[in-house]
Amino acid sequence: MPDRYRLAAALVCVAALASPAAAQPGGKLMRIVVPFAAGGAREVLARTFYSELGAALGTTAIIDNRPGAGGAIGTASVAKAAPDGQTLIFAASSHNLTALLGATPPYDPIRDFAAVANIGMQSYVLIASAVVPADTVAGFVRYARANPGKLNYASAGHGSSSHLAMAYFCKLAGLEMVHIPFKSSQDATNDVLAGRSHAVIVPNVGAIPFAKDARVRLLGVTSLERSAFLPGIPPIAESVPGYEFDSWFGLLAPARTPEAQIERINAEVGKLLRDPVILERLARQGVAPRPMSPEAFGRLVREDYEDLAKMVKTLGPVE
Repeated sequence: MPDRYRLAAALVCVAALASPAAAQPGGKLMRIVVPFAAGGAREVLARTFYSELGAALGTTAIIDNRPGAGGAIGTASVAKAAPDGQTLIFAASSHNLTALLGATPPYDPIRDFAAVANIGMQSYVLIASAVVPADTVAGFVRYARANPGKLNYASAGHGSSSHLAMAYFCKLAGLEMVHIPFKSSQDATNDVLAGRSHAVIVPNVGAIPFAKDARVRLLGVTSLERSAFLPGIPPIAESVPGYEFDSWFGLLAPARTPEAQIERINAEVGKLLRDPVILERLARQGVAPRPMSPEAFGRLVREDYEDLAKMVKTLGPVE
């Protein structure tokens, strides 16, 4: 055999040893679908743990961005995927909300999915422009009631979580405010910083950088308890009884995924949620870890769906 052929054969053997996937035909990847564009907040959060989860399961996990229709396209793709434990979706409360707001949703948020593992919870924050003479939720409510239709609020777009959170706040507090939709939470927040919009509700990670900014005031958190990330900010519910709005983040699989595979993934996620490195990454995204069994997580998703359905019904058509 000529030397050049011997060298080529040797290189092939070395490559096969160095690449288990190549050496084992049929090796599988775990796809974690993020139903939004690359670079968004959901993808950033998914990247806090996906690589370690794949390693713990003895496979390679990848992020698969499938944006469109407010997350419905990527979510529907997972609903139709093979229930083999190799395709998951990194979902949040918007998983339920998008289906509730869609005229003909392409997936059933409960029946088409199996709950796998909760990652954690995130609250939102009511931010008011400093042009509004109020430094508490109660003061904001009094001023807005005294000036019906004269104040506006920004959101990340019609039907977004920030839109529903603020519309629900206005409904319970009896406020008349004009909705101004933007393309993102960042755009909405910037308009409040500029004093053109009077208020916005955004995830806590988007509010924390402005805690000491004189252009705005952080008035209240949307969770029933104070947030560990903003302990000095009281819950909105202290001034507007019954108000609550937060989000879970977790992994769902296609319905009929074998329980053994779900239990295995859940167990590994539970271990990761005790890892100081992972916990620090989650904290940077304003997410409080909350490991749960698949059964408990499934109840959380169903209860969230029921609560959001009541909220949407209470609001009726929102502008």
